[in-house]
Amino acid sequence: MLDNYINERSNREPEFAKAIQEESANLEAAVAVRELRDSLKMSQRSFAKLVGKPQSTIARIENGSMNVSIGLLGQIAQLSNKELDITFR
Repeated sequence: MLDNYINERSNREPEFAKAIQEESANLEAAVAVRELRDSLKMSQRSFAKLVGKPQSTIARIENGSMNVSIGLLGQIAQLSNKELDITFR
């Protein structure tokens, strides 16, 4: 039901469609960063130190409120010895 609403409104309102895409990307990044940090068994504070960012930045990424850039995700991947994989669906 929600998917139908989103699809119908996105078809009528390009601005809504853009906002949904951005929010979806933010949430995917949030989940990926949280899963990475969990796999490393690190707190937000220690993970932030590892990647050279404030703990508040990690918190904003993980709660989906930050529009995280590909560059920042790349830095996080490099500093945590992981590979960033970006795919189009």
